[in-house]
Amino acid sequence: MSDPSLATRVGTVALRSPILTAAGTAGFGDELAGYGDLGRLGAIVTKSLASFAWPGNPAPRVAAVGEHLINSVGLAGPGAAAWRRDYEPSLVAAGATIVASVWGRNTQEFADAAAALVDSSAVALEVNASCPNLEDRSTMFAHSPEATAAIVRATVHPARPVWVKLSPNTPDLVAIAAAAVDAGAAALVLVNTVLGLAIDIERRRPVLGGVGGGVSGPGIHPVALRAIFDCRRALPDVPIVGVGGVRSGDDAIAMLMAGASAVEVGTAIFASPRAPWRIQREVLAWLFSHGVGAVHEIIGAAHG
Repeated sequence: MSDPSLATRVGTVALRSPILTAAGTAGFGDELAGYGDLGRLGAIVTKSLASFAWPGNPAPRVAAVGEHLINSVGLAGPGAAAWRRDYEPSLVAAGATIVASVWGRNTQEFADAAAALVDSSAVALEVNASCPNLEDRSTMFAHSPEATAAIVRATVHPARPVWVKLSPNTPDLVAIAAAAVDAGAAALVLVNTVLGLAIDIERRRPVLGGVGGGVSGPGIHPVALRAIFDCRRALPDVPIVGVGGVRSGDDAIAMLMAGASAVEVGTAIFASPRAPWRIQREVLAWLFSHGVGAVHEIIGAAHG
């Protein structure tokens, strides 16, 4: 048997591999290039970009909680224009497929971020809907079908598809996903971090400067699988990118079987920057050992 094909598609976007990096874990540019060939991965997803530079939350921003991480980085970044000038060229030179993650504090800022990247080399925009919504401080955008739909409509452009990244911290995930698709999202990215808190029991204070934060790591993998499975079952024709707790090829295979067409590797990169390439090799080995000729043959297999 020849090597299985890793080629996959997320809607209209063709990818050489189902393994991508997750936003916020691989930097803005070619920071991982010293650990592997960026061009061999499915895509590099940038850290989220606004149309303006943003300092983020007070330190400390990241802490280990057992084998998990909790972070309150606060979307710090140089802004879309600076990214295009200082980081995009190195990614292009490395042969990377680029997905640009965007964010904003309100609907207009999402529109501005998307507009600033409209003629970039990114093959898709990943809209980070799991940001605090300053138009309605009681919720994240991704906790409301209406707010999610509004930012999707603000970022949709014929030049490239919009993938919307949703939060697991809501019982209405399927309804919110449907609203995003109805508004023009070409794919769903499931899921962002789980809300959490860490306490320094010696200082008797929260560990993070931003108090609460997002928990990532292996423990959220079952949460992400459930989200992918439920959305695939409810929206069988909508492409899904899975993310959350992936640290092995088996984890990625499970996400593909749940209904994802591609998988993002995030927190595992902090422990080992070579993790995306290792996981990609493990996926290939699993396909080979199980007589599967192409990765698309197992997408959604858990649905029978």
